[in-house]
This record gives sequence, structure tokens and C-alpha cells, in this order.
Amino acid sequence: MAQVQALRVSTPWVSDSAVVEDWDGAEEASSYRPIESLRRGLEILLCLNQALGGRASIKEISAVTGLHRTTVRRMLETLQNEGYVRRNASDEHYSLNHKVRQLSDGFTDEDWVSEVAGQALGRLLQKAVWPSDLCTLDGDSMVVRETTHRFSPLSFHRAMIRRRLPMLFTAAGRAYLSACPSAEREEILRLLQQGNDEQARLARNPQLVAALLQKTREQGFGSNDGDWTEQARMSAIALPIHHGDRVLGCINIIFTKKAMTTREAEQRLLPALQTAVAEIESHLMPEGAAAVLAAAPAAPALAPHRETLPDLLLTV
Repeated sequence: MAQVQALRVSTPWVSDSAVVEDWDGAEEASSYRPIESLRRGLEILLCLNQALGGRASIKEISAVTGLHRTTVRRMLETLQNEGYVRRNASDEHYSLNHKVRQLSDGFTDEDWVSEVAGQALGRLLQKAVWPSDLCTLDGDSMVVRETTHRFSPLSFHRAMIRRRLPMLFTAAGRAYLSACPSAEREEILRLLQQGNDEQARLARNPQLVAALLQKTREQGFGSNDGDWTEQARMSAIALPIHHGDRVLGCINIIFTKKAMTTREAEQRLLPALQTAVAEIESHLMPEGAAAVLAAAPAAPALAPHRETLPDLLLTV
């Protein structure tokens, strides 16, 4: 108790000079040498994908990639035999074949946002020190896809990847439900109502659900002040990640209830969380749109408001 109180008084929770483990060095270097022929084949596929009109000759591919024409020809013949490219006999130009789409069929929006979120989570950790999770929707739960728990000196939970979080009792779940399209929200609530646990009972009470979502929208972020009984000593704040009219996931910051209140977290941690979400959203946009957004003033994803709701409706 005394140690927590000392941390609460003395620690600069948001600091660019915070000392944490090196996030950038988290991934171990490969013990194998890269396969050069595979790299060249992928480079040729990328060249064809970016070629004007989706077609290019061996000479053009060689000029763009820097590969010798003989190498390009051999690679193209292999790719053609495997069904990934086709050759137009009339002008000796090559283009991608339909089979190449199978290479991306397993790559979902959740994979996409996880890929671009890594560096932003690392920078968020350096500022906030408390751990964060990138969560995406999986049926009736939020699932942790990326996390900084094992790098944070203030983490109480090291194994968080693929952990399922309840929608109505966690900051990430509340942020997602408050921001997603209404049709999606109703479908999620229907799934939750089919259970027989405490969350299902809450989901079957439309007044309490409406009050919970209203509170989340009014304060401008999802919050959890020990409402999840499994983690009653922990609190969190969270923001949704938008892409067009969709919500791809949420990022939270987790801290102990004794370390700070939700209001203190809003003041100390929310600005860093907003910066991380804005960085991820900008990487999900086309370059031109991202440049326009960067020049415009930032707007909160959920409009903040300070109206107080009845205590009964907030203790859910």
C-alpha cells in the first residue's frame, strides 16, 4: 500500500524520458539468412502490382527492380507456371493472375491494424509507462492482439495476447460498443443476451446498457473503474480506432485503482492515448488523406461532455 501511494505522488506518469524496456528491440533477429530468390520473386510481384495498367515487360521490370533480365525471365516463368502471373503473347507483357488474390484472402482488417499499431504502442508505453493493449472484436468479446504488458514495469499481467475481454465490463469493450455502427452494436448485444452470466443479465437490460453507452460517449472515452469482477483492482481507459465508417479495434491503458482515479487518468494519460490512436488512424489512410488530416485540428472520437448520470445507471 505504501509503495503504491509513493508511486502515485512521485511518479511523472506522462514523460517522454520514461525508462522502459526497448520496444524496438523486442523482436529477436532471425537466425537464418534471407532467401534471395524468394525476395526477388516478391519484388517482381510488387512491381507488377504497381505497374501502369497492371502490365509490364521484362525490360521494364528489370529497370524498376534492378534485377538482370535473365533473372526476371526465370522468375516470371516460375510465377506463370504456379498461376500467379500471365503472359500476353501478342506484346510479351506480363500481368498478375487471379490466383495472386489468394495471397491476401487471410489478411483481415484486424491483422492490418495490428501490423501498423506496434510502433505506436511502443511510443505510448514510453509516455504512459502503464501497459496498453490493442483489442479487436471477436464475436461477443474483445481479444488482445498486441500488448505492451511484458515491457511495462507497472504491469501485473504478462501473458495477455489472445486473452478475451468482456464487452460491457471493460474500457475497450465499452469504447467499441459506443463507437461502432448501430446495426453492429445491436448484433453484438443480441449475442451477449444469449449467455447466462452477469454480462448477459446486463445486456438484457436496455436501460442500463443505454446509460452505460451514453456515459462513455459523454466523457469521450471508454472507462472501467474495477467493474470487471475478475480484475476488480484494475482500472482502464480506452479509445476506438476508426477507419472510414468502421471501428477496427480499441487501445486501452491499464492502471491500478489505487494508483489514480479515472479523472486523474483522463488528465495524465488520455492525451498520450489520443496521440497513439491518431497515429494509427493516419497510417490506415491513403497518403493524401493522411496529409490533409495532419494539417487539420484533431477532433476527439467521442465528444466529451460532463453531465452526470444517476448513480444507479453508472454502477454497472
